[in-house]
Amino acid sequence: MSLFLQQVVGGLTIGAVYAFLALALVFCFRSTGVVNFAQGEMAVFSTYLAWQMHAWGVPFFLAIAGSLGLSLAIGAAVYWATIRPLANASHLAVVGVTVGLFFCFNSLAQLVWGGLGKDFPQILPGPSWRLGPVVIGRDTASIFLLLGLTLVALYVFFEHTRLGLGSRAAAAAPVQSRQAGLPVQRLFLLGWGVAALIGALAGVTVAPELGLSPDMMLLTVIYAFAAATLGGFNSLVGAVVGGLVVGVGENLAGTYIPAIGGDLKVSVALFVILLVLLVRPSGLFGRPEAVRL
Repeated sequence: MSLFLQQVVGGLTIGAVYAFLALALVFCFRSTGVVNFAQGEMAVFSTYLAWQMHAWGVPFFLAIAGSLGLSLAIGAAVYWATIRPLANASHLAVVGVTVGLFFCFNSLAQLVWGGLGKDFPQILPGPSWRLGPVVIGRDTASIFLLLGLTLVALYVFFEHTRLGLGSRAAAAAPVQSRQAGLPVQRLFLLGWGVAALIGALAGVTVAPELGLSPDMMLLTVIYAFAAATLGGFNSLVGAVVGGLVVGVGENLAGTYIPAIGGDLKVSVALFVILLVLLVRPSGLFGRPEAVRL
């Protein structure tokens, strides 16, 4: 039983990281209508910026704050330079550009910082807590604290602010929103910037566990896509629930199913994506799009 509980806690911890990156994917989709396949690599680049500023002597939390600000600007700049010119292009063309951005950010990180891993400080350093047979690390507490605050902030933004409601309208119907006087391009610019900021938060939370490297998010982004697909790409709560379910599921599967073990846990995420797309494409918390015939 103690092994089971510890695996559940470990799954919730890594699942919270998946949920963080899934939130970035969902936010980008809800506010701009684009699924950004480069979200994970942009998060890695932002984490490297935080590490570099800290290596230059900037206090750790100030370095993270600076990285978040730069991530906001980088996300907006990437949208303006690469996605905005494709306003009238097909969805396949946009997907191709985001895949290209994936390789660009990965290559740029390797060019600037090399391919070797680097140690990244924990957000809440110190000894772990023990609750009966279960050990809970301080990193778990910091991840869940940041995740909860981010989820609340995004919910308030989308549901209770004019800017958030305008972003949802612009993503759902850009032509009609533009005719109604909404600054669609500025809203899309903001959406990509905030999504990059959320991704940066995911990066700084996972880096102490995985070690900072250009390939740090290579598998994590697959789990994040599984989480967003399971919860629904238009549901913030679904992204969080999906991340936690995928995290616990892959941890338990790797522990109790010998055929999967530690090497094939990614197959759990791929199976989740396939199953959800076959059974309920809109996800558990998503709403199917209404199509007028």
